[in-house]
Parts: sequence; structure tokens; C-alpha cells
Amino acid sequence: MMKTRIITAIIGLAIFLPFVLYGKWPFTVFIYLIATIGLLEMLKMKRIPFFSFPTLIGIALLWMFLLNEELYTLINKIPLNNLEILYCFVLILLSYTVFVKNRFSFDDVSFVLLSIFYVGIGFSYLIETRQAGLEYILFALLIIWFTDSGAYFVGRAMGKRKLWPIISPKKTIEGFIGGVLSAIVIAIFLQWIYPIDASLLIIIFVAIIASVLAQIGDLVQSAFKRIYDIKDSGNILPGHGGILDRFDSLIFMVPFLHFIQFIT
Repeated sequence: MMKTRIITAIIGLAIFLPFVLYGKWPFTVFIYLIATIGLLEMLKMKRIPFFSFPTLIGIALLWMFLLNEELYTLINKIPLNNLEILYCFVLILLSYTVFVKNRFSFDDVSFVLLSIFYVGIGFSYLIETRQAGLEYILFALLIIWFTDSGAYFVGRAMGKRKLWPIISPKKTIEGFIGGVLSAIVIAIFLQWIYPIDASLLIIIFVAIIASVLAQIGDLVQSAFKRIYDIKDSGNILPGHGGILDRFDSLIFMVPFLHFIQFIT
């Protein structure tokens, strides 16, 4: 199992990092692809068919969330603001419940819309993070990776007290703290070799909050899987699960960096 995870991680990094380093439109297109897969994984949890009208509408709305500035300029020629466009999609999905005689219900509509917000907003901010500069996307990625690794290894070596056993039985408080400390270490190191325009104190503070949010994001995805009684969100990444199993922390944490104006 560990060998499979390591091989998948190496292959995944070999594919993902060139897009991160180059940025621009190839990175945006790549994020469109993985965000779409992530949304499909969410809809699969609710057993909404891949080939269905709600899925098609969901993907269309997701792509709206991911629009870059050039496409926003184009869509702004439509005589509706973003909220009105969103409401049109809501009305379309609600109308669909009538046509299929509630085989697709109001609860399903709510699930589709919340899934779009969850996946779409998270990945849209990931695109904006890369556009802000390579140093910011590296900061976000390394915080995630070192938090995850630190939590895993410290938890394995020292973990005794369960963090939230009902949701994620293997996670421990010691691992949680280890993840935060690992994030601080990598943030300080990154600030030394590839600095962000901020004081070291701010970097450490942001790293702590980002690491905590990243681990909460992982727990949120675990809660989804518990509710819908599945082991992984998908199987596209052998040993790791699905796209959301790997990007759950990132799409939960990255918007925070923008909300506090750490990334502008």
C-alpha cells in the first residue's frame, strides 16, 4: 500500500509540478480538468449519474466559477449580473425536479449547488494564487504537503490521543500538532530561500492558521465519505483515492489566504 502511494505521488508530482511552474493558460486548463473531476466525485457520492442533465448543468456552473478575467469580460456582455446568472441555473435545476417527478429532488438540487460552491470557489482561488506569483502557490502547496506528512509521521510515531475518531479514526491530536509544526518549519525555510513580501512573524502566523484549516478541510472530506459510506472520493489516484482526497485541504485553505489579503 505504501509503495503504491509513493509511486502515485511521484508520478502525480511529475505531472502537476510542470503546470505549477509554468503557470499561465496551461495551469488554468489543468485546474479546469481536475476541478471537473472533483465535482464529478462529489456528485457520485450522491449517486447522481455521470451522464445526466444535473451533472451537465453542474459542470457548466462550475466552469463559470473558474472563469479568468478574459472570459469574465466576455460573459459580462450578457445583460445579467453573476447572481442573476446563478439564480437562472438554480431555477433550471428546480424545474428539472418537476419534469422528472421528484426522482431528482430539492435535496439533490441543494447538494449539486453546494458541491459547485465547495469545489468551484476553492479551485478558482487556486488559479488566482498562481496568477499572483509562483512564490504564493509554492507556499500554499508546501504548507499542505508538509502538514500532511508531518501529521502522518508524528501521528504514527507518537500519536496516542484520537483527534476525532467518529470521522477519522487514525488521526491523533499529536499528529495534528505535528502537522502544524511541520508547516511552520517549511514556511520559515521557504521565506529564507524564496521570500514573500511579508514579515517572518506574519509568515509564521499564516502558516499556523493555514495548516489548521488544511487539516479541517481533510476532516470535512472524511465526514462526507462517512455520511455517504464510501472509502475514497474516487479511484483515479491509486493508493490515494480521488482528486478530492488529495486536494480537499488545498481547496479549503487557499481561499483563506485571499480573504485575509495575504495574497492579493
